[in-house]
Amino acid sequence: MGATTHEDRVGTDRPLQIGRVAELTGLSLHTLRHYDEVDLLRPSARSEGGFRLYTAGDVERLLVIRRMKPLGFSLEQMRELLQVVDALPGATGADEDALRARLDEFVGLAEEARQRMLERVAMADELLDQLHSR
Repeated sequence: MGATTHEDRVGTDRPLQIGRVAELTGLSLHTLRHYDEVDLLRPSARSEGGFRLYTAGDVERLLVIRRMKPLGFSLEQMRELLQVVDALPGATGADEDALRARLDEFVGLAEEARQRMLERVAMADELLDQLHSR
């Protein structure tokens, strides 16, 4: 078998049901339903039977959200960051400046969270070294 591309996994034009999206993103069904309920990420459509249907773009957004989770972003922060990223391409003038400033704030938060994670990993490595040396 050849390598699987992202397009092979997600599909380019066929909507995906929630179970497949859970497999692709590593998020639980419960989490996906919760994101829908709190309006963090609503699926692009519903089937006639009411099943959630996600596009490749929805899956990409979920992967971004999944990357924010371990950094400690709240649901509100995740929602706002997605709104900023969505609004930037069409923004001009003062609106663009404000969005870029807010994006820079999010970058700073992510960098701080990353640094805290690195410090925790270093502490874990120190502990493991001490335990292995006994």
